[in-house]
Amino acid sequence: MLEAPTDRRADPRALRYIVDHLPPGTTIRRQLLIVNRTAEPRQVDVYPAAAILDGSAFRFGEGRAANELTSWTTLDRSSVELEPWGETRVRATITVPPDASRGERYGVVWAATRSAARASGEINQIHRVGVRMYLDVGPGGEPASDFAIGELRPARSPEGVPSVTVQVTNTGGRAVDLTGAIALSEGPAGSRAGPFPVGQGVTLPPGGSGQVVARFPAELPNGPWKAEVNLESGTVKRGATVRIAFPDPGQVGRKGSVVSRLFTGWTGGAAVAALLLLTTLGVLARRSRRAPAVPPREHLPVDH
Repeated sequence: MLEAPTDRRADPRALRYIVDHLPPGTTIRRQLLIVNRTAEPRQVDVYPAAAILDGSAFRFGEGRAANELTSWTTLDRSSVELEPWGETRVRATITVPPDASRGERYGVVWAATRSAARASGEINQIHRVGVRMYLDVGPGGEPASDFAIGELRPARSPEGVPSVTVQVTNTGGRAVDLTGAIALSEGPAGSRAGPFPVGQGVTLPPGGSGQVVARFPAELPNGPWKAEVNLESGTVKRGATVRIAFPDPGQVGRKGSVVSRLFTGWTGGAAVAALLLLTTLGVLARRSRRAPAVPPREHLPVDH
């Protein structure tokens, strides 16, 4: 993305995706950058295609599958020729009909290339990257975005790898893409660890529920621990502090007991897997009977 609406400059999602709320009858334009990161010339096809929210994931339609949003979306070029390491810009225009119904629509703008022609009968490969579209339509202001952190459940895999599963519910009116991290403190002998990132790729529709999971080193003692959970989607940030204890390998532990919840902004390493185990934790780990450790990209823009 090369552009973003002025009222969304602080929203990380709007810097990666086309995220907006529009009244019926509105037109917006977004400028996308396409880069050839190879030493070969490339012909790149550019087109909109459908997407849906299925369960707790953002899923792309097959090929050039269409939906209502793709019928509103046009591109100033359908194909571009790129020199080695070259780049170019493409402008997407979204025109919402005056009679469009209220609700959020999903799609993607793809940039796709084909592998060189092969002998008859062989399969050609198609490589594509894209920018997601989250477009909410309706009169008046944009529905609020929000989510709530629910139950935390510690577990340990049969190989001894500990994890925490966090239940999350979308309590707002827009889809949320969840990222974040979990930090551990007040462990055995006052030890600390983390923060450890939660797995990405969880997108919840309004009213939907799902789970994010963080995994930890296998040598981590069972605890008990104080787990500080920080999750975010765009500018919405929520946190919770929970007491947990990991079970033995192959078991699921008791759900954590909530100490506090945080509803204000936070700053931290949601994308950083920095390991801050203290020396004490290393000593405890050597004494532990835990099993040994088992060892999409979307680029493009926005402006009104």
